[in-house]
Amino acid sequence: MSRRRDPVLEEVEDAIIDADVPYHHGTAQAALRHRDFTIVYTGTFLSNVGTWMQNVILGAYALELTGKGSYVSLLFFAQLGPLLFLSLMGGALADRVDRRRLLVALQLVQAALSVVLAFVAFGDDPSRALIVVVVFAIGIANALGAPGLSSILPTLVPIEDRPGAVALMSVQMNLSRVIGPAIGGVLYKVMGAGPVFLVNAATYGFAIVALLWARYQGRATDKRTSGGLDHLLGGVRAARADPLLSQLLATLFSFSFFSLVFVGVMPVIAKVNFGIPPKSTEYGLLYAVFGFGAACGAISVGTVLASRSKVVLMRPAFVAFAIALTVFGFLRSEVAAFPVVAVLGFVYFVAITCMSTIVQQHLTDDIRGRVMALWIMGFGGTVPLGVLVFGPLVERYGTAVLVMGAVWAMVLAVWSSAARLRRKGAPDV
Repeated sequence: MSRRRDPVLEEVEDAIIDADVPYHHGTAQAALRHRDFTIVYTGTFLSNVGTWMQNVILGAYALELTGKGSYVSLLFFAQLGPLLFLSLMGGALADRVDRRRLLVALQLVQAALSVVLAFVAFGDDPSRALIVVVVFAIGIANALGAPGLSSILPTLVPIEDRPGAVALMSVQMNLSRVIGPAIGGVLYKVMGAGPVFLVNAATYGFAIVALLWARYQGRATDKRTSGGLDHLLGGVRAARADPLLSQLLATLFSFSFFSLVFVGVMPVIAKVNFGIPPKSTEYGLLYAVFGFGAACGAISVGTVLASRSKVVLMRPAFVAFAIALTVFGFLRSEVAAFPVVAVLGFVYFVAITCMSTIVQQHLTDDIRGRVMALWIMGFGGTVPLGVLVFGPLVERYGTAVLVMGAVWAMVLAVWSSAARLRRKGAPDV
């Protein structure tokens, strides 16, 4: 009688027979062995390159149009602020409707709105108010779709390989921050903002093809009959009832609000502190170097640090971030700004990827969409709120604003001890 083979064992043997790099569960390499994850990952990565071309150039374009840091902050809030208000609704949709149809429809909407934004920018005297309205509409579509995308990616790999998938998702976001600004900076300098926005519109096609091509569970797993507000607030109730989720989400929300203001006002910091014009190749490279550092931080969690406890890594990551942000705040040398911002990006995303890995491993699939909506609110939606509050102060009190963020990161380092997190149920990842 034949004995049924363990599929995991078969995969290990295949790796050895094919003379591949030795197979280790939980690494980025392991996650990329799964076909459907690789398809969605590649398509959304190429789309995100265009998104970050547009995101970064919008700040420089806003500063060029008005010369005011307050308008840069307003446009950044219009861009990402909807994540704070609509992610819960997006998470509820992700757990209730066909995710494939939802995500494809919202990608199409964002592509169409980016075309509209391009035509506004082509005008001789673009309406500042209309730009804010169109960017806000793009932000709404993004907020409604982001929880669904965050929900399907980890489910495309088995649970033992999920840490590598989470690390790769962070790498994707940040590697696109490298490539997008570098390409966008050149296009913006030579051709202006309109062509950048058109290229971004075209890149949504990569995500649409990938979402249609890959095999994944389109219909969400939550079949309960509760509806309306009760369903919408399911993630909030789950987080409040879970001590670990409560601490990690509180950490993320406060970190984003107080410590990440620099992300939204990078054009102002570049101009005031380093003398780098927003419409320049140097500005695109500065943001690209930041993204490169962040990508290295994220990939390190899934490769060289894959065997290290993510729970233990959180505290030193916050301490290193506080030191790097303080140095960046006092720095006035254009040459020194590039390596320092790379280090800042690296430690920033070591901390974020560790937290994200712990959350993803801790969640069950029936509530994943709504809890990840809270994560997206904290990670994406709270940053523009902090920028809206503190951004207008950066031109005059930039160093003080950045040091405030560094001090709060040190507070979080004290709070994020491994012993405390484990007492609250942190998984051993």
